[in-house]
Amino acid sequence: MIQNEMSRRRLLGLGVGLGAAASLTLAGCGGGSATRSGTAGGNGGKDYTGPKVDLKLWNGFTGGDGDIFKKLVEQFNTEHQNIAVAVNTYRWEDYYAKLPGAVSSGSGPDIAVMHMDQLATFAARGVITELDDVSKALGLSEGDFAPTVWKGGLYNQKRYGIPLDMHPLGFYYNKAVMQKAGLDPNKPPTTREEYEAALTELKKSGVQGFWVSPFQFTGGMTFYSLLHQWGATLFDADVAKATFNSDPAVEACTWLVDMVKQGHSPGNVGQDADYLALKSGRNAFNWNGIWQINDLGKSADVQWGVAPLPQIGSQKAAWANSHNFTIVKQRNADNNKVAGAKVFINWLSQHSLDWAKGGQVPARKAVRESAEFKALPGVAALAPELEYAAFPPAAPGLGEVITTFYTAFNEALLGKKSPKQALDDGAAKATKQLQDNRKKYGS
Repeated sequence: MIQNEMSRRRLLGLGVGLGAAASLTLAGCGGGSATRSGTAGGNGGKDYTGPKVDLKLWNGFTGGDGDIFKKLVEQFNTEHQNIAVAVNTYRWEDYYAKLPGAVSSGSGPDIAVMHMDQLATFAARGVITELDDVSKALGLSEGDFAPTVWKGGLYNQKRYGIPLDMHPLGFYYNKAVMQKAGLDPNKPPTTREEYEAALTELKKSGVQGFWVSPFQFTGGMTFYSLLHQWGATLFDADVAKATFNSDPAVEACTWLVDMVKQGHSPGNVGQDADYLALKSGRNAFNWNGIWQINDLGKSADVQWGVAPLPQIGSQKAAWANSHNFTIVKQRNADNNKVAGAKVFINWLSQHSLDWAKGGQVPARKAVRESAEFKALPGVAALAPELEYAAFPPAAPGLGEVITTFYTAFNEALLGKKSPKQALDDGAAKATKQLQDNRKKYGS
């Protein structure tokens, strides 16, 4: 896999350290804007009949999904003679760092694609505008989406994002390696008992079957999933206190640390080495993002499969995030541009089946349930995870806090601290960060 693609995907869910960037240069960008032109807005994106508008759209789709995204924008422009959308693509890490300053200086985009866990931060800082009128005018409701995806677009009971998709962690398995160990390559393990039994057989055949990475991608995301499978949470209901050091969380972490102690994983797996080992036949199982489906689809020499994550704990759960469409606030608001932006968001949301071909699960329920989507190889296999996906909560400044969570896991897996000590120390630091965020952004 190309290295910049690996780097891009590391930023897909959690925008490490990016919450701070969103708070640096936003004084005045959310208030006092003058309204320039137009009376064509107001119908929430149903249509636009005003004069031609040119819209700037920023996104971070730098891989194969970016090509599909650009083709969809080209199709929209062809079908809408009075709206022209120009796409600017940046690496996610650059994109989130660049956006606040651009908005403050008046050179920001009109539309921005944003991960769910970034919405609250940018809403709190006045970078993006409310979209309640869009959801109401288009008749969108929680029933049209998975509840977690729909609620993830809310901040302070107001809607700031229209969900486009969800991208979960999936369970990839190397069929050839399984077969050599005497396992049925067409029946991947689905329970803890089956999973541990399969690892035992793989070990007998000389294979460390489940490489656990100490890094966020993908060991930390695996722990994130397992923590929820054990019934634990990262934070309390008010996102005011870190709870990822609870007894169930420690148990989930210990299970992963034991993978190393029991010889099912090397002790210090390099970044992305777990995935590369799956492709090269050196391990059998890898918990990784849905985005790897397209890469594996190009790997004709790899016999692979993908399925929802096995249920190791007491309930099903999987790390996931979601791309949302947002409308960016402007110093000099143009109602015609806002109206055109809403039409674009509605159009692309309705065309999310085409977007699914880029390796994403459509957010709209009707699209996920369509025969066309179910026929898509690989991607459709992970759609069931949407019903129990563990999305990050809607709280501003959460990026740094979740980084603290991943750092605690890193220390536990590398043996620097016991699982309990690592999680206790991390939770104490994360709670302080949450308290600071409440002062910074308001409760």
